[in-house]
Amino acid sequence: MYDVIIIGAGTAGLSAAIYAVRAGKSALVLEAKAYGGQIINTPEVENYPGIKNISGFEFATGLFEQAKDAGAVIKTQGVLEVKKEADIFTVTTKRNVYESKALIIATGATNRPLGLEREKEMIGKGISYCATCDGAFFKGKDVAVIGGGNTALEDAGFLSNYCRKVYIVHRRDAFRGEPATLERLKAKENVELVLDSVSVELTGEDRVSGLEVKNVKTGELRKLDVDGIFVAIGQIPSNALFKDFVALDAAGYVVAGENCRTDVKGVFAAGDCRTKKIRQLTTAASDGAIAALEACEYIDTL
Repeated sequence: MYDVIIIGAGTAGLSAAIYAVRAGKSALVLEAKAYGGQIINTPEVENYPGIKNISGFEFATGLFEQAKDAGAVIKTQGVLEVKKEADIFTVTTKRNVYESKALIIATGATNRPLGLEREKEMIGKGISYCATCDGAFFKGKDVAVIGGGNTALEDAGFLSNYCRKVYIVHRRDAFRGEPATLERLKAKENVELVLDSVSVELTGEDRVSGLEVKNVKTGELRKLDVDGIFVAIGQIPSNALFKDFVALDAAGYVVAGENCRTDVKGVFAAGDCRTKKIRQLTTAASDGAIAALEACEYIDTL
């Protein structure tokens, strides 16, 4: 029996663990994969208050070690089922069954695919969703980054240090990402913006050899001769497990306000998995702290 079980060991989940144990509660963190969440693949973090520059891996590792040293129990076990009976939550994994008085959902989100024919087949053969993981394989080659948010711009900036040419393909004529990052990219000679364009077809037999894009305003087709395509077009919340447990919105995010409370008493949601306007590292950490303290307050009323 734990006071709090936290599902997910990203920034939100690990922040929640730190705040829960510092408040005198026992906390178990369950993570199906590796700790850190998506930030672990970010080469440079420059917008976290108080830290001028750090890699995502270093940031996540520091957070993991801080939570563990504080007394949180962290296990690499995927959750299969969650139930609530009276005021006790039962969380089942492949290895064990755990119980808690409160539950924090911090499962994050996964990358959204382009939806092109043969896209899945070409993963690892030119298609990638992680520039920092695979960028070095394309040194001296031409690549395309698909997307218009911060992730796409950051990926393009990272790849421009390795690749001969980087195309940024975006379906609109304006970007959602930070203007400062965009201006830095515009100043690079090996970066080209392909605006008002959507991806329509992959080319290549055993590996990607090109990407055909279509201008949504003119209908003009253009082939980009690229060896790699890095997809950064958004995320899908990892909340399928909870669809019959807590309220989700139409997009699949856990319905929870700024107090991180869900429609089920004792259940809280933190980070990218919940309904919110801004999904950044700072807001994930903030959610984790809020969810943990709200959970502690709830436990104290039992």
